[in-house]
Amino acid sequence: MNTGEEQGYTTDYGDTGHTRTRLPESNPYGSTPRRPGRSSSRGLITVVGVVVLLIAAIAFANRGGGSSTDGSSGKGSAPQTSSTAASGTRPVDTKSGGIPSGFAHTKQGAQSAAANYAVVLGSDGMFNTARRHEIVQSIADPNSVSDLQSGFDADYSDAFLKKVGLNDDGSAPKGSTFVNRTMPIGSKVTSFSASGTTVEVWCNGLFGIAGDTSTNPVTSSWFTVSMKLTWSNGDWRILESSQKTGPTPVSSDNPVSGANEISKAIQEFGGFTYAR
Repeated sequence: MNTGEEQGYTTDYGDTGHTRTRLPESNPYGSTPRRPGRSSSRGLITVVGVVVLLIAAIAFANRGGGSSTDGSSGKGSAPQTSSTAASGTRPVDTKSGGIPSGFAHTKQGAQSAAANYAVVLGSDGMFNTARRHEIVQSIADPNSVSDLQSGFDADYSDAFLKKVGLNDDGSAPKGSTFVNRTMPIGSKVTSFSASGTTVEVWCNGLFGIAGDTSTNPVTSSWFTVSMKLTWSNGDWRILESSQKTGPTPVSSDNPVSGANEISKAIQEFGGFTYAR
């Protein structure tokens, strides 16, 4: 698979849930409230009582374990999430060779692994031989490392690097910025067992060289990465990987940014660890 050129136990603990974002809290009054007079004590008690009841109501509404068989009443039922909603599963907090690792032995874990592996296989690190070998050895099943590594080495040949305008080590010419990023949009499991699974990851990608003299400007593309994963040594590992074009949405009419703006964005905006 040439991601650079394209861009490109059986227990399931559940594929749905909720993701909550806690925003910074601030004083809604804008300043320190004045000390109330003694005559307002009854009103203060009333306000406190209302606030306590409100907090209790919010906590009850946000409970995730409740369910209801009556879909029409809307009372006492947990919020329903769509298949595209984030599950709320905590992202992994370990890395191997700088790559997220230690994914759960579930469908969600397999999707998280595939999404993160799509990102690293669609990164600029794949254009440097030493880093590419490190990536493959970190995420591939030991029995597949040799085949995957030789296939990627053929894809990222010296001739290809020269064709896209890169130096022999995969770096950009002086005064320019090489861009090769993959951003997963969603994922799905097409087959699953305790020992192996196949996951498809729909992605948007950026590829090109940002620079005043670049003949290969940064462009955006859409593609789907398919991965066959196996459960090996306590984690999901890649057996095979392939890529196809699309699904591709209609392009918007946003104005095109200049090379300097693209270079600055790439340098300032970091990537993410993906969890299903």
